[in-house]
Amino acid sequence: MTAPLPASEKKRLKVLWQYQVLDTVPEEVFDDLTELAARICEAPIAMITLVDENRQWFKSKVGVTISETSRDISFCAHAIGQPDLFIVSDATKDERFAQNPLVISEPKVRFYAGAPLVTPDGHALGTLCVIDKVARELRPDQKTALRVLARHVMTQLELRRHSIELSKEKKQRERLQDDFDKLRENLAEARRQLRQRKARSPARPTRKTKKSRKH
Repeated sequence: MTAPLPASEKKRLKVLWQYQVLDTVPEEVFDDLTELAARICEAPIAMITLVDENRQWFKSKVGVTISETSRDISFCAHAIGQPDLFIVSDATKDERFAQNPLVISEPKVRFYAGAPLVTPDGHALGTLCVIDKVARELRPDQKTALRVLARHVMTQLELRRHSIELSKEKKQRERLQDDFDKLRENLAEARRQLRQRKARSPARPTRKTKKSRKH
């Protein structure tokens, strides 16, 4: 069953693209948080996912080799529509997922728990999720940890976005400074050429003014 689109889907996608994180290379800080989620939740699979128009893409992953799946079969597409943890204890007994390709074939998902990655203005970009091949539950402390780690992931995404913005602003300032320096050089050259032309021009005799007659 395909997940319903969030009410503010167009805005959510616009915000997601502003982070410029889709299809980027792995980064240690995100890999560390994914590994920590897997260990705390005692799950063989953990991922940081970002959900765009047609797919869920994995910024970081543990226990799988693929980098993305179709949004249509994504558990995370359901999770981004939830205000808190989205948990599926046994996917084979959930009508939304019982016939899902990820359930009936590899990686044969049975258990899923995803914490939405929510921006400061309330848009869920994706999830920090853990997956198991057996039906199970999370303990209260594991649920709390997953929420906390998801907030840390979002903090890192925010820092990453601000860093990109600062880099752009720095480059813009440098371009403006270069343009100003070139303008100043051109002005100095124009003044130099003007002085040279004046120096090469023959001096014109000054005209004597007639003395006024006395009456």
